[in-house]
Amino acid sequence: MQEVMEQAEGDLRTIHENADQDENLIQLVTFRIGEEEFGVDILAVQEIIRLMAITKVPRAPHFVEGVINLRGKVIPIVDMRRRFGLEAIAHDKHTRIIVIQLEAIVVGFMVDSVSEVLRIPHSTIDQPPAVVSGLESDYIQGVGKLDERLLVLLDLNKLLSSEERDALSKVG
Repeated sequence: MQEVMEQAEGDLRTIHENADQDENLIQLVTFRIGEEEFGVDILAVQEIIRLMAITKVPRAPHFVEGVINLRGKVIPIVDMRRRFGLEAIAHDKHTRIIVIQLEAIVVGFMVDSVSEVLRIPHSTIDQPPAVVSGLESDYIQGVGKLDERLLVLLDLNKLLSSEERDALSKVG
């Protein structure tokens, strides 16, 4: 797992540089929350970091774990398990924070583990099923079909409402 993490973190720069070379491929950072696997566009990812000390913030939204100090910048941390209404688990050596720029703020999304960096053909991505389509699941961009597994593609910009982003900007 450590090897995969180091490779994923090291490949971020190279992939950012080569992102426009093949228009038919989409490049994703994949991660797990529970037994489910998700992916986000690698161009949205600033960095992936190990779990560090998180400072709790009073009156923060329920899905905000707290804030971290990342090289002098205070960043709010969203617990993806809480955001998705899943049962909390103890953090372990695989827990990671995916740092992403959401419009005007930088946010860290805490996930159970980061799996890999993938390049998949755009043709393998289907629209979200009608069962999950709607206002509350606007953040699901599609479902990638990979051999014997499915990958739920997320648009993290749509994961939080404008009110929630405003609240996060006050936390961080």
